Amino acid sequence: MPCSEEIGGRIIRHVHSQALQLSYVYLGLSHRMALSRHCLNELAEELGKAWPGTRVAASRLTLMHDIAGASAGLPVRFHYVVEMKPEPGWGIELQCWYDQEHLPALAAVLGCVRAQRFWNNDDEQESLACYDLVSDGTTASAEWLAVRETSWSARVRPHFMKPVRTMFALADASVA
Repeated sequence: MPCSEEIGGRIIRHVHSQALQLSYVYLGLSHRMALSRHCLNELAEELGKAWPGTRVAASRLTLMHDIAGASAGLPVRFHYVVEMKPEPGWGIELQCWYDQEHLPALAAVLGCVRAQRFWNNDDEQESLACYDLVSDGTTASAEWLAVRETSWSARVRPHFMKPVRTMFALADASVA
């Protein structure tokens, strides 16, 4: 039985960066289950056939934090993802910063529909902060930029290893 049938998941979000030819597909599972690396690779292969020319990889994510944004209820048009691995010895401090200051403050910015943070169980980039946005201009607003400039942010940001920031357009209008 193919992995996709075995796990019984459904695509809950598909976002795409045309410039990078990169898609992120979030698959919701009906219940918690262990997925083998083989199964993840098989899922990535199936998705790659669905979107030719797009790089596809699969990772298991654990939801760490989920906050309704200031613009909750408005249509999501963009999905901004910040991925990073904390420098050794900074993991707990970065988690506290995300949970207590950064994620709640960015969620409170007008134009943010939802802010979430995931732990990536399979990839070098261990932390994914994801923001569903009304506009791709939200991240350039004075309010958004002010959140990035706090003293706590200035102290922890240098301890992001290989940060990757990607703005995705929504590829599927079924985002909730």
